[in-house]
Amino acid sequence: MAKKKTEKDEEQELEESYSQKVYTLKDLPGVGDATLKKLKDAGILSIRTLAMMPKAKLMDDAGIGEKTADKLIKMAQDIEKMSFLSADAIWEKRKSLKKLTSGSQNLDDLLGGGFEPGAVTEIFGEYRTGKTQIVHQLCVNVQLPNEQGGLDGNALYIDTEGTFRPERIIQMADARDLDYNQILKNITVGRAYTSDHQILLARDASKIIEDRNIKLIIVDSLISHFRSEYIGRGTLASRQQILNSHIHDLLRLTESYDELAVIVTNQVSSRPDVFYGNPIIHTGGHIVAHGATIRIFLRKGKGEQRVAKVIDAPHLPEQDAIFSITEDGITD
Repeated sequence: MAKKKTEKDEEQELEESYSQKVYTLKDLPGVGDATLKKLKDAGILSIRTLAMMPKAKLMDDAGIGEKTADKLIKMAQDIEKMSFLSADAIWEKRKSLKKLTSGSQNLDDLLGGGFEPGAVTEIFGEYRTGKTQIVHQLCVNVQLPNEQGGLDGNALYIDTEGTFRPERIIQMADARDLDYNQILKNITVGRAYTSDHQILLARDASKIIEDRNIKLIIVDSLISHFRSEYIGRGTLASRQQILNSHIHDLLRLTESYDELAVIVTNQVSSRPDVFYGNPIIHTGGHIVAHGATIRIFLRKGKGEQRVAKVIDAPHLPEQDAIFSITEDGITD
């Protein structure tokens, strides 16, 4: 004989049903077609994205008033249950985190298993150290199934320097016996011609992430346009403020979408005041250093060899690894 449900059992079932429901922007009370269009035009397509938006940015991007912005963000945060979590719950989530292979076991081991989704990884170094080679390889590898070190998804490549080469993708795909026509179809490329255009492309990414199953966003390189457009000390404060906003746009994307990795490449400069030690330093200052979750420095080795060093990561020691760049791509 079935046990009779108590009032407490019914309340628990109702609560579980409520928590399992998938909410959309249309479910928010008071959100009509006009407000919905404003949110979508601003690239806000989900409750989760809305919950993470700063109020001032929501007001500017969507063109809505302060009271409406406060109300929308509060409702979204309540639905997403954006409060405290126990450390063991966070650990359980991280244990199941899939990593994206670089193609080199040495480099993967350095990164604790590969490039990490849910994070912004900065790769910086001098020219010809392999920054663009690595991100080309990742555009191929991200399409592999999970058991082969991929994320079973596609790539979005924001090209700021005109360095994206389909020919290199074809070489790397052939080396893995993959259909390069399909690999190329699954890579969406946006050529950024100015810093403003670069920022716009990053903001528009949210409009295609779900439709095109994007699991990897590349910005190659992060700083190029900013360096050429903001010249002189008088423009430094303005440049850093805009750059900071751009990096946080990328960070919000990693938080808003599951299994999304963001990789940015960065240039370096030489400090004339350093007489002992390495004078090479990444560009972008503390804004970039604090914005990136994981930072990797590349330098040349012998012949095809390159040396990667973890400069900063919340969970990795500062150490280095050797990998190679061959015609087939990134290998040990």
